[in-house]
Amino acid sequence: MTSTARESEFRTVILPFIIFTAIWGSTWIVIRGQLGTVAPQWSVAYRFVIAAVAMALVAVIKGESLRIGRKGMAAALFLGFTQFCVNFDAVYLAEQHITSGVVATVFALLLIPSSLLAWVALGQRPSARFAWSSAVAVIGIALLFANELRAHASSGRAIASGIGLTFVGMLGASTANVMQARPEIRRYPLFALLAWCMAAGALIDAVIAFVMTGPPTIDTRAVYWAGLLYLSLAASVLTFSLYYPVIRRIGPGKTAYSSVIVPIIAMGFSTWLEHYRWTPLAIVGAVLALGGMAGALSRGRVSVAAPDAA
Repeated sequence: MTSTARESEFRTVILPFIIFTAIWGSTWIVIRGQLGTVAPQWSVAYRFVIAAVAMALVAVIKGESLRIGRKGMAAALFLGFTQFCVNFDAVYLAEQHITSGVVATVFALLLIPSSLLAWVALGQRPSARFAWSSAVAVIGIALLFANELRAHASSGRAIASGIGLTFVGMLGASTANVMQARPEIRRYPLFALLAWCMAAGALIDAVIAFVMTGPPTIDTRAVYWAGLLYLSLAASVLTFSLYYPVIRRIGPGKTAYSSVIVPIIAMGFSTWLEHYRWTPLAIVGAVLALGGMAGALSRGRVSVAAPDAA
């Protein structure tokens, strides 16, 4: 490989990969700062109002038309509900019950429901290696769950709620991932579609937030708004703007390795800022969960991209 080719690969693949992986690894702990004064549903709505406007600007800058037609808007409504409402509302609520690092590690299993749904909807059958590697990963998550219950025996119901909400978020995200892979959806301009998806998600989030928690509330702390802007612009707009071009260059299989790296970064932040305690059971669980996912990705064909994003 020539120096020019290496420089091009670093600029178009390696550097973007480092950036979106590092950002997604940090978002789980930033979400913790969004919890408190403002109901989680309103925080999600605020996030995607800002992100939708910014993504629309990205689409215009890239020369994409924001006119996607009636069928495009219907697709945006569905994707907005599953990805930017069900997924994110569930993750924010889950972090009220369990540490951000555990949520991120459980969410690393996203590739499993995405692949199973792709098998049903797209006919993309997973390999035997994927099946047994996924089973190893599930055992690892079970051990992490057992460790949480052992450490917080009096909070068993809250921990179960956190894990359950994380799985609900995974279901929403995996449904959106498979839908985005369908040919009739891929024909729409990417960033314009994402802008409308985020706008639809924000609107649905706001309706749900009003019904469930009442009128919107505002947190005046600078740290809240700094976190909100980081999640809106860096974690929602910048990362997706980098992630999808990398997929197109190296394919979803290699790109999906970010889903193994992200929980490691998230657990590092959780250990540092949430004082997560590593017991032998937690270490074995994390190693099995992440090792299983790495095994599922290796030597296999991943057709549905599943970004481990929050």
